[in-house]
Amino acid sequence: MLYRWWQVLLSTLAAFIGVQTEQNRLRDFQTSSPLPYIVMGILLAVLFVLGLIFIVNQVLA
Repeated sequence: MLYRWWQVLLSTLAAFIGVQTEQNRLRDFQTSSPLPYIVMGILLAVLFVLGLIFIVNQVLA
């Protein structure tokens, strides 16, 4: 199960920066549910925004 979430994390990170191998893309689209990718995408987006807020606050302090 941990291996599956690790694959979802890596695929989502690759999607965030716009690089993905064809093999991984095909593997991702063969899964039965897009829910893990949606949850991981939302989580990473929230972490990204919180990270930006933290950095801006540190620079302005």
